[in-house]
Amino acid sequence: MEKKYLFFDIDGTLTDNSTKKIVTSAKWALDELQRNGHFVAIATGRAHYKARGFMESIGLHHMVCCGGNGLVINDQLIQNIPLDREEAIRTYEKASALGYGVLAMLDDSIDVYTHNDDFRKQCGDRKEPTRYIIDENFDIHQAKEIYKLYVSVPRSEEEVFTKDDQLGHLRFVEDYLMFQHDRKKEGILDMMEHLQADPKDVVVFGDDYNDLVMFDDRWLSIAMGNACDALKEKADYVTDKNVDDGIWNACRHFGWI
Repeated sequence: MEKKYLFFDIDGTLTDNSTKKIVTSAKWALDELQRNGHFVAIATGRAHYKARGFMESIGLHHMVCCGGNGLVINDQLIQNIPLDREEAIRTYEKASALGYGVLAMLDDSIDVYTHNDDFRKQCGDRKEPTRYIIDENFDIHQAKEIYKLYVSVPRSEEEVFTKDDQLGHLRFVEDYLMFQHDRKKEGILDMMEHLQADPKDVVVFGDDYNDLVMFDDRWLSIAMGNACDALKEKADYVTDKNVDDGIWNACRHFGWI
């Protein structure tokens, strides 16, 4: 059997959005793929610290994370590239000058740093584990590395604020933007280079707009049956919904399990 290098998005692909837990048949498929000698990994925009527990809980050992700039191979974090420092500082300063609350993630942890509490006043607490370090003397210019920014930009003002954005940004919740790497395709290519493997043997699974960046002509791209229309249109193959055994059925269809 020809070895494949399979990369799976998490939310809506591996996991049931209603329970946030991995779909049972998806877990069976991951286990069977690994038993058959395939390389199986997660491909996620989540930071390493945030995705690590899930990776381990489902029995995987490899991951593209941090929007493509983090790599885990054989359980070891071998790469975690921060944002362009000068551009991140410029974005932080711009947000502050316009009165938007802004948080800076400076390492691989739940800690975020800011010079005032405007973000929480404007958005409330983030709906995930976060430790807010609020220091009126905080100076973003002293940060050696910046991995992510959270900015309380309303949707109605997003286009104006981001028109010259060089970092990459996503909106997963209504109240704020995340400025982070959005290069999962490049992360997959980095992984394949580390493994000295051919990109033609890559297979990716996804379901949402943020997965468009990893659907590429060089490999096989599979959209879940519950995927957005744009992803289905770009996919080489559309399987069943994730909760209807979509991953298992696709892997059986192509003979990988």
